[in-house]
Amino acid sequence: MRTRILTATAVAALIATTATGCQKDTAGGGSASGTYPTKTLQLMVPAAPGGGWDLTARTMQKTMTDGKLLDQAVEVYNVTGAAGTIGLAQLVSKNRGDAHHLMVMGLVMVGGVVANKSPVKLDQVTPIATLTAEQEVVVVPANSKYTSLKQLMDDAKSNPASINWGGGSAGGTDQILVGLLAKAAGADPKAMKYVAYSGGGEAKAALLAGDLTAAVSGQSEFKDLVSAGKVRALAVSGATGVDVGEGKPAPTIKEQGLDVELMNWRGVVAPPGISDGDKTAVTAFVDKLHSSAGWTEALKTQGWEDFYKSGDEAAAYFTAENQRITTVLTEIGLG
Repeated sequence: MRTRILTATAVAALIATTATGCQKDTAGGGSASGTYPTKTLQLMVPAAPGGGWDLTARTMQKTMTDGKLLDQAVEVYNVTGAAGTIGLAQLVSKNRGDAHHLMVMGLVMVGGVVANKSPVKLDQVTPIATLTAEQEVVVVPANSKYTSLKQLMDDAKSNPASINWGGGSAGGTDQILVGLLAKAAGADPKAMKYVAYSGGGEAKAALLAGDLTAAVSGQSEFKDLVSAGKVRALAVSGATGVDVGEGKPAPTIKEQGLDVELMNWRGVVAPPGISDGDKTAVTAFVDKLHSSAGWTEALKTQGWEDFYKSGDEAAAYFTAENQRITTVLTEIGLG
């Protein structure tokens, strides 16, 4: 596994390259021969190891390899920072035209582009597919005094400074959920103390170290700690309860009196500048991944909901989500 960390100077260079259009479309996907991929497939995770995007990419890698869906190697690498927008800038500039470079992304990045005022936008990439949807979970350390979401939100309302929230990048799904919870509980979303981490592993460590009062993330990311009895799940964010490691469904936010429901979706995109033939070939390959027995089993194992849309349907969904999340972030003071 390689982790690539780009400095602010490097990001500026990437953005400048994007603006000047210096990169050439040099790498084809091999669609003319009807075979894809024709060389090592690179899966970029635009976040630190240990989070939902990382887990998604490595699950894709394992499914592709174990299921013999391709004859080439699959490499996963990480580019950290700014809710995925640093990786987004790299994909748009450095990887332009290369159909063998794909990037895992999702709702977090949609919010991150808005919250970070990213000069590189999601409408610059080539949409391929949405893959999964997952409920968020609110957790506290096992020794926490909080045994219900209501207790936590009562304190968040009366004394916002007493609650240290933690989760993924600024403007991402986790912070959106904290803001929505505050709004539903009658608290000031802008008063919430939220610490943004670049990967799920960092948020876990901070929670276990006692630096956080509560953490928010995709339910699969905390399942191991819940199962081990190290953290307690207070609520999940979907319409129905799911088992997040306790052997029984965790209660939903709505069941605890707060009118909030939010699903975190994840997908995959290709760089800009790939040919129509390459786009067709990449989409067909991801279609094959989605329909494989290995992927069906992975969905069950991780507790992910199948949320598959590909091609033009995925592109339309990305556009609609961008509009929706921009509105939500503005309403809770994050836009």
